[in-house]
Amino acid sequence: MERASADEQNWTALLLAVRDQQDKVAFAALFRHFAPRVKGFLMKSGMSAALAEECAQDVLATLWQKSHLFDPTRASVATWVFTIARNRRIDAARRAARPEPEDLPWGPEAEPDQQEALEMAQETERLGAALALLPESQRALIEKAYFGELTHTEIAAETGLPMGTIKSRIRLALDKLRAQLS
Repeated sequence: MERASADEQNWTALLLAVRDQQDKVAFAALFRHFAPRVKGFLMKSGMSAALAEECAQDVLATLWQKSHLFDPTRASVATWVFTIARNRRIDAARRAARPEPEDLPWGPEAEPDQQEALEMAQETERLGAALALLPESQRALIEKAYFGELTHTEIAAETGLPMGTIKSRIRLALDKLRAQLS
């Protein structure tokens, strides 16, 4: 316990030297200690070694650039560094999940071929016939929700029906449509 406290005091002193004097030697010591630990933390969370290496360098660069934001009364150096790392990991996951602009379709969509157009027309016809078989109270709500693109709250305001009634009628209607279309 004493050893951990002494180490933390050392890391705090080094980060304060970076913060207050832009001490490059202190930063190098922090880098040598934290960079491999941050990389390991990121790899354990599922990042590839190359991306974890890049992200760890970014975390330590942030430590240098934002050292003026470090407050030893609010967090330990390790907590501060690993919080930055966790935020970078979240950012990387969000970037990976977001499609790149070049992956998005541009320009007019290709016209469906005749077979697809025929299938779409038949599906539309089947849907129209299935909708016609629904009770009027259910069909009206389905049309407002899906064709009129109204929320349940907007439908309730428009019809005066309770929210529970709207939800149950829509659910029953969808169950009937699924059964008829399958």
